[in-house]
Amino acid sequence: MSFPLLTATAAIPAVGAIVTAAVPAARRTAAKWLALLFSLATLVLAAIVLVRFEPGGDRYQLTESHAWIKDFGVRYELGVDGIGVALMALTALLIPFVILAGWHDADPLETKSSRWRPTQGFFALILAVEAMVILSFEATDVFLFYVLFEAMLIPMYFLIGGFGDRAHAGSDENAAAQRSYAAVKFLLYNLVGGLIMLAAVIGLYVVAGSFSLTEIADARASGSLDMATNTERLLFLGFFFAFAVKAPLWPLHTWLPNAMGEATAPVAVLITAVVDKVGTFAMLRFCLQLFPEASKWATPVILVLALISIVYGALLAVGQRDIKRLIAYASISHFGFIVLGIFAMTSQGQSGATLYMVNHGISTAALMLVAGFLISRRGSRLIADYGGVQKVAPVLAGTFLIGGLATLSLPGLAPFVSEFLVLVGTYARYPVAGIIATTGIVLAALYTLVLYQRTMTGPVKAEVREMPDLKGRELVVVAPLIALLLFLGVFPKPLTDIVNPAVEHTMSDVQKTDPQPEVEAAK
Repeated sequence: MSFPLLTATAAIPAVGAIVTAAVPAARRTAAKWLALLFSLATLVLAAIVLVRFEPGGDRYQLTESHAWIKDFGVRYELGVDGIGVALMALTALLIPFVILAGWHDADPLETKSSRWRPTQGFFALILAVEAMVILSFEATDVFLFYVLFEAMLIPMYFLIGGFGDRAHAGSDENAAAQRSYAAVKFLLYNLVGGLIMLAAVIGLYVVAGSFSLTEIADARASGSLDMATNTERLLFLGFFFAFAVKAPLWPLHTWLPNAMGEATAPVAVLITAVVDKVGTFAMLRFCLQLFPEASKWATPVILVLALISIVYGALLAVGQRDIKRLIAYASISHFGFIVLGIFAMTSQGQSGATLYMVNHGISTAALMLVAGFLISRRGSRLIADYGGVQKVAPVLAGTFLIGGLATLSLPGLAPFVSEFLVLVGTYARYPVAGIIATTGIVLAALYTLVLYQRTMTGPVKAEVREMPDLKGRELVVVAPLIALLLFLGVFPKPLTDIVNPAVEHTMSDVQKTDPQPEVEAAK
């Protein structure tokens, strides 16, 4: 039997979570290094998966299939296509940086009891999230995916509620209340979405007699499975609602600013750059593949919701006074672009949406982690508490600027390619939607440059006069992310070669072809 490579990529962080949690209380540093080593081992395996994946080969590769719950037809089935393998690699890449950036975020405070052991739990929970997210990108059994989709909420709940941002100096009780509120809101929103999805999963099994994604898709393609129109639409809505909450898409987005604002910067990266990608990924893998006709039926409404997310998220980012909440609202706008690209039903749009998931993960990680380093030095998330930082910490300011420029999709940085493809793909089929979406670009430039101006330029405020620049560990976190933004900005071909064949399969699922450009006949 061949080596179960996909299982191993998820098993290593899962084992790492158990081992890290079991480290004695006095060995906090050992727990950190163990977590980092397990995350690096996962990255190595993910790189092997990426190398072994053949873009022009079968749709799902490195497949594994074993009986799990025989009485209900549930199987442990795994397989990756170009979209899944790209997002799995992104997850494995970001987790070591998340761990390094949060190296001291869970160290016990002097006011806490010596019996309190947050450090081991903090890093164990991060590894647990990594294991579940990676497995969700690999799962081709609908029930298995659902279990992972819901289970990842548990460690995320504790990471948000139990390990909050320490930039609430002098207000411990209020900070704890805000963290608790953010964690509960995150859990409730996603649980409601998950429960509706569970009803749809059961309904799908009743109709199709299987949980296997490949079996159901093949049966639909061959005509042996013919869903009634209303049934397909109801099942689609059940799945899409859960994915729209996770993404998040307006108006189901309100949990995200609270969660990112109250979480530590590394956990905020985990939320928006890793966990939320499961929602948009699932729209491509499950909604379009299982319910192609319903996907086309719902497209006009979904495009409107995506456009509202783009403009609404960007407008609220412009008016923010809190650095982390500004980045959160910017992410809502970016997720609007991703959903727009998916449901534009063009190869450029869906390729751009997939690239956007990867590039948004890298750019948001860079910007949020540098923002976290900045906030930890000043002890405040408020933009008004900063000024003149570039004069005392030029490297910090420079990396913050590059992360911000990537967020506004500056040409030459990776997100530009994604956003350009989404807009071109959307305009080709829906010109009005493409034009409206471009307002998000203008607003992104506004909130990003105003944020930089107010925090980094101008007179040096007394409170930041002694602020240190980025240190060795922090540079190790930020430098590779910036290098990736530059590399993929000028040479995205390695990523597009992996993604494009998977997009072609998705376009075939919904029986769509790219619209041909209209050429005026010569007179």
